[in-house]
Amino acid sequence: MKNRTNNNNSTMTLGSRHKNKGLVIIAVLWMVVVLMVMAAILGRKSRLDMKVCLAGMEAVRCKWACRAGIEKAIAVLNEDETENDSLLDLWSDNAEDFNDIMLNKCWFTVRVIDESSKLNVNTATKEQLLGLPDMVEEIADAIIDWRDSDDTPSGGGVESGYYEGLTYGYWARNGPFRTIRELLLVKDVTEELFYGEDTNLNGRLDYNERDGQESPPSDDGDNILDVGWAAYLTCYPSGGAQSSSGQTSGTSGQTSAGSTPTSGGSTTTSGGSTTTSGGSTTTSGRSTPTSSGSTTTSGSSSQTSTSPGQTTSTSTTQASMKININTATDIVLAALLGGGDEAERTAQSILAYRDTLADGIEDVSELNEQGILDEGVFEQLEDYITTSSDIFTIRCFATADRNGLNGATLQTEAVVDRSTRPCKILFWYQGIN
Repeated sequence: MKNRTNNNNSTMTLGSRHKNKGLVIIAVLWMVVVLMVMAAILGRKSRLDMKVCLAGMEAVRCKWACRAGIEKAIAVLNEDETENDSLLDLWSDNAEDFNDIMLNKCWFTVRVIDESSKLNVNTATKEQLLGLPDMVEEIADAIIDWRDSDDTPSGGGVESGYYEGLTYGYWARNGPFRTIRELLLVKDVTEELFYGEDTNLNGRLDYNERDGQESPPSDDGDNILDVGWAAYLTCYPSGGAQSSSGQTSGTSGQTSAGSTPTSGGSTTTSGGSTTTSGGSTTTSGRSTPTSSGSTTTSGSSSQTSTSPGQTTSTSTTQASMKININTATDIVLAALLGGGDEAERTAQSILAYRDTLADGIEDVSELNEQGILDEGVFEQLEDYITTSSDIFTIRCFATADRNGLNGATLQTEAVVDRSTRPCKILFWYQGIN
């Protein structure tokens, strides 16, 4: 009996030991699992931190690559002869210095656009606006209502009452456009109309711009770049600082080689109007010829009140809104002439003539002397065309190099006025491409 009791105690002791060993093994396994999870989390966080650090370094390199591209373009513009500007000048035709330039594990591409090659949205007549592709009367009227000084709709246009009734309401400008992207606020102006297929405004037919519906933007896949109104319209005067009025929000900047523009504010130029620091209103007007020989006058006014952190500059002369016949496209020239078949034929004749010249048209009178424009049309058009330019948009596109693969990308856009030395920055934008 006693031996049986001892055997039972021994059995219970062995069972307890095996049970304790099993619990220890289970606990160890759980600890291993927890440690593996912690290691996986730490490893993932480390990889994420490395990617964030890499993206940050690439962004910094792209930022200064874009700045280098902007400064390079400004240097070329400063060295260029200002008496006559054409698409054959180095600021326009300079693949060696502007295309795919390597800099500190980045490559950048620069594009310079003459703002005087475009129709000025602040002074264009309804007939001229209708000469643009896909333009309809309702949008042309809405553009004119947006920039005029009154709050009374004209034709098919709308005023502040319409915009205030939107889900996120706002007022119409009732003054000159400050930037060309302000057109996107006007009724029925869509991104497709404004940008076309060139959503990054680089002037190239990128893969996503010719793949149909596979990726944004929506395009027709015809391997032909469809540019939007951004390529045909401007809001900047062609006369430079001597005839422009500007408003600076925050801090304005000037740039030359070695100087730094401020990112905290941007400077925009409103054409065709003069603003004073006292908040007074000045109205400017201009007469614009059409192909039929008639003259239409359009005017605009602006009122600017001074607030903290905001400065206002005053110009002494009215802004000049001339189109450079050496750089304008046939669409812009035809729109300037009022649109229609006759205007298109005349525009094609101007392009054909300037293509025969090595340095472009040197004087606007050549159009009359060569019989491209008759005396009557030339007299009406003479005050609205030029062969030189002062305001240019510079766009720089930078891409980081990840050992042969594309990394972070950045786009910088600057509008510069070279009529002053150093060049004056009128607009500056930097963001993800």
